[in-house]
Amino acid sequence: MNSTQERGQLWTPLDIFYTVTNVIIFILGVGGNGLVIWIAGFKMKRSVIRIWYLSLAVSDFLFCTFLPLNIIYIVTHEWILGVFLCKLMFFSMYFNWFSSIFLLVIISVDRCVVVMFPVWAQNKRTVRKALVIVMIAWIISAAYCMPSAISLEVQQDDHQETKLFFYNYSNNQELTADVTCDFIIGFVIPFLLIVICYVVIIRKLKPTQMTKSKKPFKIMTALVATFFTCWLPYHIFALMELNYKKYDNFLITGATVVLILANASSCLNPLLYAFMGKDFKRQCYSLLTKIENAIEGEEDKYTLRGTGTTSTGESKLATGNNLNSVASFDQL
Repeated sequence: MNSTQERGQLWTPLDIFYTVTNVIIFILGVGGNGLVIWIAGFKMKRSVIRIWYLSLAVSDFLFCTFLPLNIIYIVTHEWILGVFLCKLMFFSMYFNWFSSIFLLVIISVDRCVVVMFPVWAQNKRTVRKALVIVMIAWIISAAYCMPSAISLEVQQDDHQETKLFFYNYSNNQELTADVTCDFIIGFVIPFLLIVICYVVIIRKLKPTQMTKSKKPFKIMTALVATFFTCWLPYHIFALMELNYKKYDNFLITGATVVLILANASSCLNPLLYAFMGKDFKRQCYSLLTKIENAIEGEEDKYTLRGTGTTSTGESKLATGNNLNSVASFDQL
């Protein structure tokens, strides 16, 4: 039996579930974030809030574009794309994980500032400053994720004829420090900042405003809940893996699920942060209407032409008083 057949026998329902869900995340993430990039980047006037949406969409879009490499790894049960792509894939994934999290914090803080200091925000918030803040967030994310990507190695498995990648830590203390820092910097601090910002916003809003419309409160709750749901399980399992012998049987299934949740945040962000806005929805409806009208126009054109044509290619309508009708149809 060759190695391909042996790897095929390793397929499990969990592998299939992980592959299918990530394909769905890839399609929704690339499509949704691509639509946000198109609308925010080319169809709408630049503003601070649209810079946030655009940068978040770019971060999530890049993350989704690298998901197929991870899917290939799951399908083949070994890394067949070389060390460079291994490091590049993990750098891109971790970079976009952290950059998107940092951008969510920036969006939350910005909304809080606008509510608390509306006059100052109107005078001081500029597109140029927003671009600088985004660049700083990306540089910090890249600097933080670079050591982890460099430490990745691809080696032959001791018991199988497959190549696997892993982090090359010198000792357990180094691994523990890395996982703990990820948890604090990538979840605890961002989550606390987001919650504090939205608590301040809700307290600042007048009771009459909350009574008239509960939509802002629902959106804020959805944002916090989504961040909590997508990222807390991932960090919990990362901490549990430090004592993998105790949780060995549970970690394999659980880790797959939490990775899916973390990946899913990249396709949920456009729905929560962009498509809920009136301007984005208006642009989406306008774009969809244009596409629908174009399709209907093509259908009508070919339907009319098909009705007036025989199997010999001669028009049935090209007689007597119907000559003008044929000319008008041909101009569609």
